[in-house]
Amino acid sequence: MREAFGSVRARAALGATVVVAVALVAAGIAVLQVLRSDLGAQARLKAQVDAREVASKIAAGAGYGSLKLDESVPVQVVDEDGRVRAVSEDLEAVTGTGSASVKPVAADGERDDDTGDDDSGAGKVSSGEEYGDGSARVDGETADYVWAAVEATDPAGEDVTVYAGAPLATERGAVTTVRDAMLLGLPLLLLVVAAVTWLVTRRALRPVEGIRREMAAITASTDLSRRVPEPGSYDEVARLARTTNETLAALEASVERQRAFVADASHELRSPVASLRTQLEVGAAHPELLDLDGAVEDVVRLQRLAADLLLLARLDAGERPTGGTPVALDALVREELAQRVADRVPVRHEAAPVAVPGSRGQLAQVLGNLIDNAQRHARSGVRVAVREEGRWAVLEVADDGAGVPEAERERIFERFVRLDDARSRDDGGAGLGLAIARDVAVRHGGTLAVRAAPEGGALFELRLPT
Repeated sequence: MREAFGSVRARAALGATVVVAVALVAAGIAVLQVLRSDLGAQARLKAQVDAREVASKIAAGAGYGSLKLDESVPVQVVDEDGRVRAVSEDLEAVTGTGSASVKPVAADGERDDDTGDDDSGAGKVSSGEEYGDGSARVDGETADYVWAAVEATDPAGEDVTVYAGAPLATERGAVTTVRDAMLLGLPLLLLVVAAVTWLVTRRALRPVEGIRREMAAITASTDLSRRVPEPGSYDEVARLARTTNETLAALEASVERQRAFVADASHELRSPVASLRTQLEVGAAHPELLDLDGAVEDVVRLQRLAADLLLLARLDAGERPTGGTPVALDALVREELAQRVADRVPVRHEAAPVAVPGSRGQLAQVLGNLIDNAQRHARSGVRVAVREEGRWAVLEVADDGAGVPEAERERIFERFVRLDDARSRDDGGAGLGLAIARDVAVRHGGTLAVRAAPEGGALFELRLPT
């Protein structure tokens, strides 16, 4: 059963069929109730009209024996003592009225053929009526009837009740016919609903199946350059296809970036490792030729590169700075500059008191990377400034070097990217400093951009929320 209704098409067809079935059954019951009520009301109205017609004749003084009663309408007149005073012709048996007898009995002192001439005045007919169900046998045929009971007073002051019946066969026959038609048409209609729902759902989900097949093929081939087909419609399926292709494009770019990162990291690690191995092998064979300073320099370079790669890995994993004591950027600048004793050019700073939430270690590394970059490109000096602009803390590092060409101002933040001029000046950098600085800025909810400095070189602006 679970496998039979495992598809969306089957569940949609089943759900639509069940809903339509419930709605049709409820509507059918309501229609039958309304039809039964209307036909019953019509039968009661007919019985009431016939009973009042007979009651009016009695009130007008017509004798019970001279009443002309339609043989097609069962009528019975009963007095207060339960005696039958008049009945319609061919009425052989009756139930549901005041008396089961169909034999008229004359009252004491009254003739059944009384013409109704009486000096006592006219009688009257009650304004109300009562209804009841029963049966009657007329001319040998028994049927169910609804009885209308109307009270009347003849000119002699005698009270009687007139019972007139209307057959219920018409009502029941019509209700039965409508019910049978509904029962016959309901399965056919439900079958049509199920088939139409199945076909429409199948057509609507056909693009989804195409997307699924293509995604399965992409997964099997690991070819992220492939894309799923996009239908020409503007519905949810089309938006799903477009979003899937956007996800595949982002995944492809991420994988390519990761591959390039691994390749660049391997290249950067190969040089110092090879150099260090060569020096150690030479030192092992000829101790007097060992370049200890060069070996230490290679080890330091490896240590820095490994630390940078580890930090990038943590940032790529989504690591965010933990909230704690706010970091005072002005104090951070003073501490960083106090530790720098071998800078190539002097650094002047203008630091206003401002604090930001974040990781003190990561922000210190960003500041160090920006100053190191400025030192490599500056001609005569570097400027560091800290100020507050609204809800932002702004840290600027500017130099008076050649600056960064406008076309390269975004590319320099990519990993392992070094411009030709920078590569010639680079004394061991791997091209990760600016990439790390921007990633840390983004993880802190800020930005890092570069533009032309008033001094003529490059100005790096770090903006962090306070």
